Amino acid sequence: MLFNQVNEEGLTYEPLESGVALKRMLNFNVPPVKNSTGEPVWKVLIYDRFGQDIISPLLSVKELRDMGITLHLLLHSDRDPIPDVPAVYFVMPTEENIDRMCQDLRNQLYESYYLNFISAISRSKLEDIANAAIGANAVAQVAKVFDQYLNFITLEDDMFVLCNQNKELVSYRAINRPDITDTEMETIMDTIVDSLFCFFVTLGAIPIIRCSRGTAAEMVAVKLDKKLRENLRDARNSLFTGDTLGAGQFSFQRPLLVLVDRNIDLATPLHHTWTYQALVHDVLDFHLNRVNLEESTGTEGTPAGARPKKKNKKSYDLTASDKFWQKHKGSPFPEVAESVQQELESYRAQEDEVKRLKSIMGIEGEDEGAISMLSDNTAKLTSAVSSLPELLEKKRLIDLHTNVATAVLEHIKTRKLDVYFEYEEKIMSKSTLDKSLLDMISDPDAGTPEDKMRLFLIYYISSSQAPSEIDLDQYKKALMDAGCNLAPLSYIKQWKAFTKMASAPTSYGNSTPKPLGLFSRVMNTGSQFVMEGVKNLVLKQQNLPVTRILDNLMEMKSNPETDDYRYFDPKMLRGSDSSVPRNKNPFQEAIVFVVGGGNYIEYQNLIDYIKGKQGKHVLYGCSELFNATQFIKQLSQLGQN
Repeated sequence: MLFNQVNEEGLTYEPLESGVALKRMLNFNVPPVKNSTGEPVWKVLIYDRFGQDIISPLLSVKELRDMGITLHLLLHSDRDPIPDVPAVYFVMPTEENIDRMCQDLRNQLYESYYLNFISAISRSKLEDIANAAIGANAVAQVAKVFDQYLNFITLEDDMFVLCNQNKELVSYRAINRPDITDTEMETIMDTIVDSLFCFFVTLGAIPIIRCSRGTAAEMVAVKLDKKLRENLRDARNSLFTGDTLGAGQFSFQRPLLVLVDRNIDLATPLHHTWTYQALVHDVLDFHLNRVNLEESTGTEGTPAGARPKKKNKKSYDLTASDKFWQKHKGSPFPEVAESVQQELESYRAQEDEVKRLKSIMGIEGEDEGAISMLSDNTAKLTSAVSSLPELLEKKRLIDLHTNVATAVLEHIKTRKLDVYFEYEEKIMSKSTLDKSLLDMISDPDAGTPEDKMRLFLIYYISSSQAPSEIDLDQYKKALMDAGCNLAPLSYIKQWKAFTKMASAPTSYGNSTPKPLGLFSRVMNTGSQFVMEGVKNLVLKQQNLPVTRILDNLMEMKSNPETDDYRYFDPKMLRGSDSSVPRNKNPFQEAIVFVVGGGNYIEYQNLIDYIKGKQGKHVLYGCSELFNATQFIKQLSQLGQN
């Protein structure tokens, strides 16, 4: 066998586990040594778009540099040879990627090659690489070949999404197309299962799986159960044995995987929101933890007839290292605006203190010698000077959040998003409405056509009785007059009839946000944020459908909503089709995965729920992450079919 022969010559082929897999991979698949003072080995990172999406939310350019990555390049870009440097590849094992890698071997681009595949590579493709290595006389240069099982994107410590490239292939629209063939559905399910399998290999745990019946989520559950079962049965090559399990987050008790279908709740993805992260995702261009803002450079002084000045595009990363973001991403927006202002004031006080000390001591510049000679205020000043980098970082974050929050506030004010949020909460919790829905739709000053459509769809989805044809025509006319596209409504009508939701609409709890009066002067007058006229709404914790389902299954509560959920245990020798859980103890850890797409509103709701449960953890995952605009677009395409 050619492959075995090459294998002995140095092509190693083994799977890898653990959440720190990326750093390990970039260190030639050896765990990085903590506190090592030596220089890292300089290397080149070659990735495809899939690899780029997986790495970018987790590692910054600076972190890559610290790990010795001098260059990071796309596999299919024009790359010059760098013959004395090792290259780490991180790509999907697709036909065209393998061809390009073989070409690199033939062209002898690098000193050595560490080939890492995001998903498992097939035997035949591995042999293609082996043949190319032999043909190029480069067998000795191919140092390692690894399956990384990292085919998912980690956006937060407790949130992941399956893919970003080609996400339309596993989108809500793709799964719910009326003309979908069985083969197409199988392909979509296999794609989702492959990623979930990678996720559990990386986690180092075999879950207990629960899912609703008769949905795409059930198809995923059946396939995932089979794939995990087959891997466990092959003891020699199982990815869940030995030390891998110890490395998992869940080493004591097995986690629960709850697979839910997007169709159980179509109102939440359309809902206007009031928390910072969800608002940023809803109204700004926020993608893989990066927000892109257009900052206009102003038109003052532009002569008549001249082109308006170009808008500056700025992008900011909102990541785990941003303490303000970590603390406030789940807070109601008014609280965020207030906190930015407080941070700014505390920064100014510190900055003034440094300036004041310097001027008292007659030091204007940065004369270190003069500073160290003075004794009295020295301790104070040295600490002030040494905290300068920290202060500058603080200032950078304050500027960042001032810009982001200002952009969000702009949308809230021009579209009256606070009014929409409060009104939709009332509809979803069946509270009394203080203004008729027709008035809301017809108000020319409130919201865009899309805002009005979202509001009406939420009303239509949440109502236990569909409006009469006469009423519906009246609403349709008002929506059309407001400039709305009615295609999403025709899909939701079919969906509602098909799911027989009319008999049992999803319940959204019964609490509404408490207004604390208008923001006339909640903040001092010197504030960056002019909040006049915006409602200061305080959120009350109420569980959304996905959170409620998790609560029932995690706490082993009996509830008609989840009693017939199927139960799978891939560790059981024989699979049993039952909804009777063998495990009667409540779970400590759970993963909720939404087939058909998720959103930050649900994620935040789960995080708020689990905060009240000591010692318990929950992760949220979805096949794609969309905001209301992207979701409406998919509904619209389905409505036109």
